[in-house]
Amino acid sequence: MNTHAVKAADVQRNWYVVDAEGKTLGRLATRVAQVLRGKHKPVFSPHLDVGDFVIIVNADKIRVTGNKLNSKYYYSYSGYMGGLSSVVLSEQLRRHPERVLVHAVQGMLPRNRLRAVLMKKLKVYAGATHPHAAQKPEPLEV
Repeated sequence: MNTHAVKAADVQRNWYVVDAEGKTLGRLATRVAQVLRGKHKPVFSPHLDVGDFVIIVNADKIRVTGNKLNSKYYYSYSGYMGGLSSVVLSEQLRRHPERVLVHAVQGMLPRNRLRAVLMKKLKVYAGATHPHAAQKPEPLEV
Protein backbone atom coordinates (compact mmCIF):
# COMPACT_ATOMS: atom_id res chain seq x y z
CA MET A 1 0.00 0.00 0.00
CA ASN A 2 1.38 3.40 -0.99
CA THR A 3 0.89 6.70 0.77
CA HIS A 4 -0.10 9.58 -1.49
CA ALA A 5 1.81 12.80 -0.78
CA VAL A 6 0.19 15.86 -2.32
CA LYS A 7 2.42 18.28 -4.22
CA ALA A 8 1.92 22.02 -4.48
CA ALA A 9 1.34 21.75 -8.25
CA ASP A 10 -1.52 19.25 -7.75
CA VAL A 11 -3.64 21.56 -5.56
CA GLN A 12 -6.98 22.66 -7.01
CA ARG A 13 -8.00 26.08 -5.63
CA ASN A 14 -11.59 27.33 -5.46
CA TRP A 15 -12.99 30.76 -4.68
CA TYR A 16 -15.67 31.17 -2.00
CA VAL A 17 -17.70 34.21 -1.01
CA VAL A 18 -19.14 34.67 2.49
CA ASP A 19 -21.79 37.21 3.45
CA ALA A 20 -20.92 38.31 6.99
CA GLU A 21 -24.21 40.09 7.61
CA GLY A 22 -25.66 38.90 10.93
CA LYS A 23 -22.91 36.29 11.46
CA THR A 24 -21.05 36.01 14.77
CA LEU A 25 -17.43 37.15 14.52
CA GLY A 26 -15.69 34.14 16.08
CA ARG A 27 -17.79 31.47 14.39
CA LEU A 28 -17.27 33.08 11.00
CA ALA A 29 -13.52 33.44 11.60
CA THR A 30 -13.07 29.76 12.52
CA ARG A 31 -14.86 28.55 9.39
CA VAL A 32 -12.91 30.92 7.15
CA ALA A 33 -9.62 29.83 8.75
CA GLN A 34 -10.47 26.18 8.04
CA VAL A 35 -11.15 26.89 4.38
CA LEU A 36 -8.02 29.06 4.01
CA ARG A 37 -5.92 26.28 5.49
CA GLY A 38 -7.57 23.53 3.41
CA LYS A 39 -8.79 21.37 6.29
CA HIS A 40 -12.06 20.73 4.46
CA LYS A 41 -10.24 18.85 1.68
CA PRO A 42 -9.20 15.20 1.75
CA VAL A 43 -5.72 16.15 0.50
CA PHE A 44 -4.98 18.36 3.54
CA SER A 45 -1.33 18.52 4.46
CA PRO A 46 -0.19 20.65 7.42
CA HIS A 47 3.06 21.77 5.82
CA LEU A 48 1.59 22.84 2.45
CA ASP A 49 -0.81 25.54 1.36
CA VAL A 50 -3.74 23.51 -0.01
CA GLY A 51 -6.49 25.95 0.96
CA ASP A 52 -8.91 28.02 -1.07
CA PHE A 53 -9.50 31.73 -1.59
CA VAL A 54 -12.17 33.37 0.60
CA ILE A 55 -13.96 36.68 -0.05
CA ILE A 56 -15.86 38.20 2.87
CA VAL A 57 -18.45 40.89 2.08
CA ASN A 58 -20.54 43.05 4.43
CA ALA A 59 -17.83 43.09 7.09
CA ASP A 60 -19.41 46.18 8.60
CA LYS A 61 -22.57 44.19 9.49
CA ILE A 62 -20.80 41.54 11.60
CA ARG A 63 -22.41 40.60 14.93
CA VAL A 64 -20.55 40.56 18.25
CA THR A 65 -22.04 38.92 21.33
CA GLY A 66 -21.80 39.98 24.96
CA ASN A 67 -20.17 43.20 26.07
CA LYS A 68 -17.25 42.92 23.63
CA LEU A 69 -18.14 46.10 21.76
CA ASN A 70 -17.09 48.15 24.79
CA SER A 71 -14.60 45.86 26.54
CA LYS A 72 -12.46 44.37 23.73
CA TYR A 73 -9.42 46.41 22.74
CA TYR A 74 -7.00 46.20 19.82
CA TYR A 75 -3.45 47.21 20.72
CA SER A 76 -0.57 48.36 18.54
CA TYR A 77 2.89 49.29 19.74
CA SER A 78 5.25 51.52 17.77
CA GLY A 79 8.37 50.39 19.62
CA TYR A 80 8.95 53.76 21.28
CA MET A 81 8.26 54.74 24.87
CA GLY A 82 4.65 55.79 25.23
CA GLY A 83 3.91 54.35 21.80
CA LEU A 84 1.18 51.93 22.86
CA SER A 85 -2.15 52.82 21.28
CA SER A 86 -5.44 51.06 21.85
CA VAL A 87 -8.76 51.12 20.02
CA VAL A 88 -12.02 49.71 21.35
CA LEU A 89 -13.89 47.20 19.13
CA SER A 90 -16.88 49.49 18.49
CA GLU A 91 -14.59 52.24 17.19
CA GLN A 92 -12.60 49.77 15.05
CA LEU A 93 -15.84 48.43 13.53
CA ARG A 94 -16.93 51.97 12.72
CA ARG A 95 -13.63 53.05 11.14
CA HIS A 96 -12.10 49.87 9.66
CA PRO A 97 -14.47 46.86 9.80
CA GLU A 98 -12.18 44.83 7.52
CA ARG A 99 -9.36 44.89 10.07
CA VAL A 100 -11.55 43.25 12.72
CA LEU A 101 -12.18 40.20 10.55
CA VAL A 102 -8.58 40.02 9.33
CA HIS A 103 -7.33 40.12 12.93
CA ALA A 104 -9.78 37.40 14.03
CA VAL A 105 -8.91 35.05 11.16
CA GLN A 106 -5.18 35.69 11.52
CA GLY A 107 -5.32 34.70 15.17
CA MET A 108 -6.77 31.31 14.22
CA LEU A 109 -4.02 30.39 11.76
CA PRO A 110 -0.70 28.77 12.69
CA ARG A 111 2.04 31.12 13.82
CA ASN A 112 4.67 30.22 11.24
CA ARG A 113 5.74 31.19 7.71
CA LEU A 114 2.62 29.61 6.26
CA ARG A 115 0.41 32.22 7.93
CA ALA A 116 1.49 35.04 5.59
CA VAL A 117 0.87 32.85 2.55
CA LEU A 118 -2.59 31.89 3.81
CA MET A 119 -3.56 35.47 4.65
CA LYS A 120 -2.91 36.57 1.05
CA LYS A 121 -5.85 34.39 0.02
CA LEU A 122 -8.29 36.28 2.28
CA LYS A 123 -10.12 39.26 0.78
CA VAL A 124 -12.36 41.33 3.10
CA TYR A 125 -14.70 44.14 2.01
CA ALA A 126 -16.92 46.37 4.14
CA GLY A 127 -19.65 46.69 1.54
CA ALA A 128 -21.72 44.19 -0.41
CA THR A 129 -19.68 44.37 -3.62
CA HIS A 130 -16.30 42.88 -4.49
CA PRO A 131 -14.08 43.03 -7.58
CA HIS A 132 -13.59 39.24 -7.87
CA ALA A 133 -16.61 38.35 -10.00
CA ALA A 134 -14.34 37.02 -12.78
CA GLN A 135 -13.20 34.16 -10.49
CA LYS A 136 -16.83 32.97 -10.17
CA PRO A 137 -16.83 32.48 -6.38
CA GLU A 138 -19.23 29.96 -4.86
CA PRO A 139 -21.20 30.81 -1.71
CA LEU A 140 -19.79 29.29 1.49
CA GLU A 141 -22.19 28.30 4.24
CA VAL A 142 -21.14 29.22 7.76
